Amino acid sequence: MSQIETLLQQENWRFWDQSLSGKSRSALESFAADDLLCHLVGQGQSPATIRTWVHTNTVVLGIQDHRLPFVDDAQNFLRTQGFAPIVRNSGGLAVVLDDGVLNVSIVLSENKQSIDISTGYEVMLEFVKLLFPEAEGKIEAYEIVGSYCPGSYDLSIGGKKFAGISQRRLRQGIAVQVYLCVEGSGSERADLIRQFYEIGVQGEETKFSYPIIKPKVMASLNELLHTNFTVEDIVIRIQQVLQHLSTNVVTQSVTQDEMELYQFYMQRVVDRNKKMLTK
Repeated sequence: MSQIETLLQQENWRFWDQSLSGKSRSALESFAADDLLCHLVGQGQSPATIRTWVHTNTVVLGIQDHRLPFVDDAQNFLRTQGFAPIVRNSGGLAVVLDDGVLNVSIVLSENKQSIDISTGYEVMLEFVKLLFPEAEGKIEAYEIVGSYCPGSYDLSIGGKKFAGISQRRLRQGIAVQVYLCVEGSGSERADLIRQFYEIGVQGEETKFSYPIIKPKVMASLNELLHTNFTVEDIVIRIQQVLQHLSTNVVTQSVTQDEMELYQFYMQRVVDRNKKMLTK
């Protein structure tokens, strides 16, 4: 059995679904939740965990995004379009979250075995493939030039990106995070980010090379697979896949015993975000 198969076929999985409850909350809470889970899983206080989460009309910025020459103008543009900008604590650049985008975090422990960065990405790639058997042989992982938040593990079908993967490592825990554009228009989301960068750069020379967004290279899964999936449909699939991967799946949100630690990470994320956004 390969390391990727071993990491997916855990003896125990914890499942925490925030695909409905998270919509009315700031996405900052999700990054605090993943930090909490990294701590708990990495320190052996929780089994490996999969968390699903959805947030309404948010643009999650990367560290480089807040260094845009006209970042205030760019953020104000997002607000006029009804999107709240925040800065995340993992790598990458700006991505769009809305009701049609499902985020999935797989949180694993490095306590007993080392998990390199590429293995973390491959675990998520394999999990996404398990979720979509109708796309068998079609999902590829390579950088889609012209997409937002481009990277070597952009997930695409027919050259059009529908997902991107990032990682967060803390206290021997690893959170591998993917956003899945399930519903709606991928190109419309990309066009929002195209305008964000145009307003943020305004022709100025920058040390960092920001992506030139080409909206047509991005699409949703429904557009690519000619399906009518809802985010809720995919959450159900995740639960079904977990049942095949493990004989013991426990559905559990944050417990009372974990709440104090969660509040600690929440405050840290909020303080960091405030500092970033105020430059």
